[in-house]
Amino acid sequence: MADRYTAHRLLEGALDAGTFRSWDTAPVDVRPDPAYAADLAAARERSGCDEAVITGEGLLRGRRVAVVACEFTFLAGSIGVAAAERLVTAVERATAEGLPLLAAPASGGTRMQEGTTAFLAMVKISAAIARHKSAGLPYLVYLRHPTTGGVLASWGSQGHVTVAEPGALIGFLGPRVYEALYDRPFPEGVQTAENLRRNGLVDAVLAPEHLPAIADRALNVLLARTEGVPDAPDPGEEDIPEIPAWESITRSRRPDRPGVRRLLRLAATDVVPLNGTGEGEADPGLLLALARFGGAPCVLLGQDRTGQTTEHPLGPAALREARRGMRLARDLRLPLVTVIDTPGAALSKDAEERGMAGQIARCLTELVTLEAPTLAVLLGQGTGGGALALAPADRVVCAQHAWLSPLPPEGASAIVHRTVDRAAELAERQGVRSVELRRNGIVDRIVAEHGDAADEPEAFCARMGAVLRHELGALLRADPDARMARRYDRYRRLGLPR
Repeated sequence: MADRYTAHRLLEGALDAGTFRSWDTAPVDVRPDPAYAADLAAARERSGCDEAVITGEGLLRGRRVAVVACEFTFLAGSIGVAAAERLVTAVERATAEGLPLLAAPASGGTRMQEGTTAFLAMVKISAAIARHKSAGLPYLVYLRHPTTGGVLASWGSQGHVTVAEPGALIGFLGPRVYEALYDRPFPEGVQTAENLRRNGLVDAVLAPEHLPAIADRALNVLLARTEGVPDAPDPGEEDIPEIPAWESITRSRRPDRPGVRRLLRLAATDVVPLNGTGEGEADPGLLLALARFGGAPCVLLGQDRTGQTTEHPLGPAALREARRGMRLARDLRLPLVTVIDTPGAALSKDAEERGMAGQIARCLTELVTLEAPTLAVLLGQGTGGGALALAPADRVVCAQHAWLSPLPPEGASAIVHRTVDRAAELAERQGVRSVELRRNGIVDRIVAEHGDAADEPEAFCARMGAVLRHELGALLRADPDARMARRYDRYRRLGLPR
């Protein structure tokens, strides 16, 4: 563990030089008994702070932000009534002034000297942060060493984006308390930033000096809509030739075909990868990120072809992670982009017992009712319920050789003909190709592949990026009520005579 950063040192490094301005006033009087009063006096002397929380504002890469941070040398950063009141007052001010909020807890939890009253103060802190997020304002969290107890179980675990300090002790029950209660040490390696990252509970583990960069990238996306999105011209659409369905299916399965990661690398900016469900699960088959295409911001959730294997296909955790992305889009009023590229969801005992069908159903419900603008991208294979879960959208863009089918053609052939040998024939009859998807009102526009996207990845991703810039800008400018009505009508009338 590196030297612990004081709250002031952390904020001096995170904010532009000389821009921090304190919002703190004298702490409220908690009428301490003599012993506690002596503890408070000693803490003030030792830390140079008048309470365990400091609040204020400053500029982060030129952008005004509100900040709240714990000072661990003040009674282990514990939160009592006075610290909670200072924190809530700052959160409320950030909300009233429309500022993004950066929180940097480092705390042993609630203050034992103040008992249950301090413990229940976590309720009003959580309520204030919920109101801040309900206003569509970003809440970024940097978990420092150590963050435990009620602080982690309230304002430490509510970030839109959550980053942790390398080697930080982060856990609900502090190891000293665990050992005292259970007469044995807490298992090693569990309550660490790195382990939480592996288990999908934090988005990244970064040293304090990297905090300004990731916060800036995140805010470039999260605030892009309020700061203005420039128009992006319609790149137009090329004529798409008719080719056999099986040829497209074969091309979509090429291992060197560009997937969501290459699309982001070549066509997006300000990419901030997120990690896991935030609730203890992660699946390498799904990539969740904040990103911008041109000036247009989005939450992107994409099926990652490099993370899906025969041994580890797309599982229920991937769809729970996708639903985290949907919640982010709803909370932050950002467009949601889904990228479909999967040979199919997991078919296994584990997937059944962990609710694969239910997760598909919940994704469908949340996507079709999500108030945020939605854009689906069929990038490659679109097989079964895994593809269906991310398909409903206001607008649907399709790569020329992408396709969508209830089963892989081999599986459909086995059902209809009791053999996989007629897969190509059945794919042709099922209407899985991009041109047929557009003809049937499932797809709105097709992005051409000049031969094969795998043979021209940079050019193809540039064309797809141009389309996404235009489509996202148009969705952001559309009337929300009319857009939602069109989405409902689109799926209500799908398959009916026009």
